[in-house]
Amino acid sequence: MAEIRNITSAPRRKRPGASGPGPRQRSVDADAVRATPSGQSLWQRLQEFGQVVASAATQHLAPELLRDLDTEIATKIDAAPLATNDFGFDPWGFEKETARRCFFTSALLYRYYFRVQTRGIENLPAGRVLLIGNHAGQIAIDAAMIATACLMEGNPPRIVRGMGEYWLSRLPWLNILMVRFGSVVGTPKNCVDLLEHGEAVLAFPEGVRGMNKGFSERYQLQDFGLGFLRLALQTGTPIVPVATVGSEEQAPSLGNLESLAGILGIPAFPMVLTPRPLPVRSLLNC
Repeated sequence: MAEIRNITSAPRRKRPGASGPGPRQRSVDADAVRATPSGQSLWQRLQEFGQVVASAATQHLAPELLRDLDTEIATKIDAAPLATNDFGFDPWGFEKETARRCFFTSALLYRYYFRVQTRGIENLPAGRVLLIGNHAGQIAIDAAMIATACLMEGNPPRIVRGMGEYWLSRLPWLNILMVRFGSVVGTPKNCVDLLEHGEAVLAFPEGVRGMNKGFSERYQLQDFGLGFLRLALQTGTPIVPVATVGSEEQAPSLGNLESLAGILGIPAFPMVLTPRPLPVRSLLNC
């Protein structure tokens, strides 16, 4: 998810006639990323993890329960305040059918794998709100669990708009999926537009530094900017802090190969100890 500092200090295009070199941008070689262990963790691991979840669900959960869960998710999405057109899309690319399938997987993880306990969801106000949380877990499972909690436990159900990292928008397949699920690229304009339309926006001030820190630094907040405060003041948006406990233990990392990540044009190359996230019970405090 996007670093809050990125939301207010996103790289700007060099204006005609401006002097000096512009900001250096690394391009993402999608083929190279997919061919590396890091790329595997981003592509194949997500697919394999989804297959594991689906297989476990069909083996250990009754078909009636799965059908009821799918129906519940569809009902929650229909009840959420959305500005979708006749085809199920909203102005930011969210699409109901794809979101239903994504939430089906995340709801299985939420209830039966990570067994998430959510407290204080009633503190979520109606209308615009900015959710600010700590970040951990190597991949954005914490973001998915917060989004699932807001849909399944919120009253009314809410579709949370995650602020995605810039580099995610350049990755084939994943860039489409994140938008259909409700996330957007973490630019100031996207954030302000969503808030001015009464949406719930989720951002993690620590960004990649928080998500990909080593296990020895678990639950130690990393440096972060205060851009979310300026955006909240600009739009008159209430801020709701969200604390996630458990995500630090789900994918322990020995460290981050920063030099290799720089060569590949990705923000981090974590050395994780497990092939998939561990089923650690999670707690969300709003």
